[in-house]
Amino acid sequence: MSASTAITAAAPVTIPPIKVPSIEYVSMSPVLIVLGLAFVGILVEAFTSASTRRNLQPVLAFLGFLVAFIAVCLLHTRRATLVDGALAIDGPTLFLQGTILVFGLLAVLLVAERRLDSTGGAIVAQAAVTPGAAGSNALQTSQNMQTEAYPLMAFSVSGMLMFVQSNNLLVMFVALEILSLPLYLLAGLARRRRLLSQEAALKYFLLGAFSSAFFLYGLAMIYGYASTVNLGGIATAASTVGKNDTYLYFGIGLLAVGFFFKIGAAPFHSWTPDVYQGSPTPITAFMAAGTKVAAFGGLLRVFYVAFGGLRWDWRPVVWSVAILTMVVGAVLALTQRDIKRMLAYSAIAHAGFLLVGLAGTNTDGLSGSMFYLVTYGFTTIAAFGVVSLVRTSDGEASDLSQWQGLGRTSPLLAGVFAFLLLALAGIPLTSGFTGKFAVFQAAIAGNATGLVVIALVCSAIAAFFYVRVIVLMFFSNPPADGPVVVTRPTLTYATVGVGTLLTLLLGVAPQPLLDLASHAAASGFVR
Repeated sequence: MSASTAITAAAPVTIPPIKVPSIEYVSMSPVLIVLGLAFVGILVEAFTSASTRRNLQPVLAFLGFLVAFIAVCLLHTRRATLVDGALAIDGPTLFLQGTILVFGLLAVLLVAERRLDSTGGAIVAQAAVTPGAAGSNALQTSQNMQTEAYPLMAFSVSGMLMFVQSNNLLVMFVALEILSLPLYLLAGLARRRRLLSQEAALKYFLLGAFSSAFFLYGLAMIYGYASTVNLGGIATAASTVGKNDTYLYFGIGLLAVGFFFKIGAAPFHSWTPDVYQGSPTPITAFMAAGTKVAAFGGLLRVFYVAFGGLRWDWRPVVWSVAILTMVVGAVLALTQRDIKRMLAYSAIAHAGFLLVGLAGTNTDGLSGSMFYLVTYGFTTIAAFGVVSLVRTSDGEASDLSQWQGLGRTSPLLAGVFAFLLLALAGIPLTSGFTGKFAVFQAAIAGNATGLVVIALVCSAIAAFFYVRVIVLMFFSNPPADGPVVVTRPTLTYATVGVGTLLTLLLGVAPQPLLDLASHAAASGFVR
């Protein structure tokens, strides 16, 4: 038989059919709604006038986030994997997604306040520097926020929603970039202190790129070990006896670096003070609350689902990072003179307190961490809202000396800020106390009592710099060019009021939210 005849007689090569994953659009509706909002915002930005954009963009953003939140509520009974296992919908996912959307709604109100009034001038702000001098000092706030902030926020929120829903490390990396890239741009949108804002954006971008590279290398290591990037498949491979675990442990370490950067844990925290200080204050509030929820949501999912069977291996690392984070955040905050940098180091300390819940490695730790994320988010958004209201002739009153005597010139605003600071310190009858109690109780149940003792000491240290600000406001005389309080920002006052009220309610009557978090955690993560 000739060669040509042999080739002709060979059996035809059969190509296996390509498996097309089914897409459950209803279960993915929160992410799809926010993505649609972002694209509509881009079209509005491109084809409408400046005045139309200023009026339409905040309304679209608020309604879009509200509709997405309603969709999350309607999905509360769903529990399944989506898109061939790439995404998951379960109790913790929906709880965290709802939290992110609520924080997005409040952030939209803060950003929308930066608008021009009907006369074309900036919103007027004034306050009495001394008693009886009300109205003697008129001050203009910073120029209106660029309207492209709204679609950027929508893209970032869509990435956050996808990040906490990801059941696949590769999808999680894509979601990480979707939530991060808009934040790099948003950090540089300040106009009054443009150079400081651009410096913050550049630092955030460069350090964020490094953290993303660590995450991607960790993903590659895990794939080399498990031959899959699906979290359930990784968990199955990690339970196999006799495999070489070198790739696995290297991968866990590199992934942890990426997560620790996003939550602002030491020693990967160096970006936090500079970015918080340089970014526009509404954007800082959005980052401080929303990004922390998304990053911790992803961290909890990966470590509970993929690496849950290795908890005794990674738990000592979490202990070490939690202790270092709490000490760095509490001690370095004592040396700060800038109010936003002080709140940034406060955020670092709170990241350490949240890691105490993770160190518990139990269901109570999961529910306590989720509850803590809610309480911290409302308090910190309200606190940054107050910071945006207290101003001088040069802009926001950033130096602590400029807050002297605020309790005498604006007692209500100073009282609200004092209450929020006490909540961040964890004083009883505030949500901060309830949140810390939840994570500390979970850690004690998980045999991490020593870590809780260290956390209590760091909480006592942190209380000092919170009380220092309260003493400055109420027990010091105002300077000659004392703080000026913005008098007309209705939306900011509403945001501060909502955050303060919830901080009080979650301290006095936290049980409904605790039950919701416990129910979500008890249902567990879907693999």
